[in-house]
This record gives sequence, C-alpha cells and structure tokens, in this order.
Amino acid sequence: MTSGTGATTTSRLGRVAPAGPNASVTTRARLNEWLDRQSRQLFIAPAVIIILIFSVFPTIASLVLAFSNIRLRAGSYQVQFVGLRNFRKQFFGTEQFHFLGTFTSISLLGWIVTIASAASLIWWLYRYAKRDFTILGFIGRLITASMGFGLALLFSATLFSGNPFGTLGVTIFYVIVGCTIQFLIGLGLAVLCAQPIKGRTFFRVVFFIPLMITPIGIGYSFRMLADTTKGPFSPIWQWIGLGDFGWANHAWTARLFIVIGDSWQWIPFIFVILLAALENVSRDQVEAGQVDGASGWQVFKEITWPQIAPVAATVMLIRIIEAFKLVDLPNIMTSGGPGIATESMTLHSFFAWRALNLGDSAAIAYLLLFVTVVLCVSFFNLLVLKRLRPA
Repeated sequence: MTSGTGATTTSRLGRVAPAGPNASVTTRARLNEWLDRQSRQLFIAPAVIIILIFSVFPTIASLVLAFSNIRLRAGSYQVQFVGLRNFRKQFFGTEQFHFLGTFTSISLLGWIVTIASAASLIWWLYRYAKRDFTILGFIGRLITASMGFGLALLFSATLFSGNPFGTLGVTIFYVIVGCTIQFLIGLGLAVLCAQPIKGRTFFRVVFFIPLMITPIGIGYSFRMLADTTKGPFSPIWQWIGLGDFGWANHAWTARLFIVIGDSWQWIPFIFVILLAALENVSRDQVEAGQVDGASGWQVFKEITWPQIAPVAATVMLIRIIEAFKLVDLPNIMTSGGPGIATESMTLHSFFAWRALNLGDSAAIAYLLLFVTVVLCVSFFNLLVLKRLRPA
C-alpha cells in the first residue's frame, strides 16, 4: 500500500520499509553490518582458496596417480586404475629391493635385535594398558609399536644381516643419525654461546651463516671439499694416505659425507632456537643452584634442561619433518650412488617421476607421507605433548 508521495511502503507483514533514496541507505547499512559480521571469514578466504588450489588439489591428484597406471602418448595420456599394484610392487614386487632392500636370510644378530625390539614394544604396551588405558591412546600406541617393529625387522634383515637396505632404510638413517648429531652439536654451541664469554656475539653470527646458503651450494661445496684428488684438502688426504680413496664409491662413507653436509646446514637452525630458549632461563634459579654448591652439569640437568626441554622437543620435531624430505644433497653429491646406497625416498620418488613412472612416484611419495606422519605424531604425543602437559 502506498500513501502520500510514496515515501514509504507497507509490506504484507505490516512493517513499514523506506522507499526511494532511503531504501538504498538501508540496504548499504545492512551490507556493512553483514560485512562486519563476516569480516574474519572474508579476510581468511583468499588464503584458504590458495591452499585449496595449490595444496589440496595436488594432493588429491597425486592420490589418484598412486592408484593408477599413467601412459603418456603424443599429445595425450591414458589413465588406468590398478588399485594397490603400485604399493604392492614396493613391498613384494620388482621394486622391493629398491624400497625395502635385499632380503636373503636373517643373521643371529638380526634375530636378537628383532626379539629384543618385539619384547620391548610389548612391555611398553602392557605398561600403558595397566596404568592409564584409553581406547584411542592404545590404538595410537599400537600403530606406533607396529611401525617400530616393522623398522626393527627391516634393519634386522638388512643392516644386521649384512644385506643392503633400500631407500626407506637410507631415509631413516638420515633422520636418526643426522638429527641426533645436529641436536647434540647445536645444543653444545648454544650452551657455549649463552655463557658470558668474549666474542660470543661474533660466534653467534658465524654459526648462523650456513643456514643462509642454498642446499645446492652446500652440496657442491662439500662435493668439492671431499674430493681427495683435486679438492682444497687433497694434500691432507695425500698426507694421511687416503689420496686414492674414493669416498663416493663406498656406501657408508658416502652416507656419512651427506650427513656431515646436511648437519653443517641445519645445526645453525637448532643452535639459534635453543640459544633463544637458554636466554630465557631464569637466572635466579641458576644462581641459587650455584650458591647451593651445584656443579655445572647439575645446574644444566636439574634447572636449565627442564625449562628448555619443550622448545628442544619442538625444534627436533620440525627438524625430523625436514630430514624426511632430504633430496638436494644426495642428488648433487652422489646422485643416489653408489647404486642406491645414498638414495632417499624423496630422491627415489623424483627419479621415478623423471622416468615418467608417475604411478610409482606418487605411491612412494604417499609411503613417505605415511612413515613421516606416524613417526612424527608418535614423537609429538610421546615427547612434546608430554612435556607441555602440566605436572
């Protein structure tokens, strides 16, 4: 219904709504009010869209590839669903030696390691079931125990039985040995630079420099430094009688040089984080312990370490995740050789992709994802989260 000059209109519900210019003002006010209510979602929407496009979609596409056989042709391609064949090939088929290693027979030492690992894991599950049992927690620990026993059996059949292991074993070696060395050296340097000594600012800057160098540069640098014939340290190699020693031709020396190069790159990361944690340790507690006659080791063990342990566990979790993705140094320094002795799972997936074997490449990538998630989630729940919980 319209009255007068048509300034207002009456709706069927009996409410009076402005017409003409007032209607546009009201609409604009309602729009502004809606934008205010939805501002958080609207601001985060671009980031979510970018993640969906550049992260979720490739993940889904690679998952499709992992269960398919891709045949590339001139100007086209053919996708054939093959189920678990790409995964089965890595465990039981033609690629078993490449992924898991060569299995012949398990030695006595291998059986001892297997039985000891199984007994330890069963006892660990039993203690958890007796103390604070929950179904979800027990399922998680059962997955962790299964992964642990599988890795113990893998190394028992390969490393402890004199057989070469595949890219899974090489990756685990890089993670465990490399991250352990990096943490110990990084922690030691952080403790030294946290002391009131002369020149500690200079050493803080020097220790941080390797983190700013690209992995490719580090790979080529260490490849040159380890050259026993033409490298800058060749006179030293000649002097100690290793002038004709080809480190890249031996599996363990090649792995060791890669771990050294990777450690040189990532020790500064651990050093900087732990140094920041040490700077925040309560000086009053440290001085009180020193006044009470505690030694330097006792002060570190009873006062300093409990305060920096959550930070140390978190930085190690980040470093472990990065170590699983190691690909630059093995590719540059040894190209995965000799044979496949230094080939990580990421490099294994890259070589399969370069050979246009897209299905195997995606399957290896998802196996790496599974191993990384299980081990890192287990590490977080059993160490990091335990430290963060209030006593």
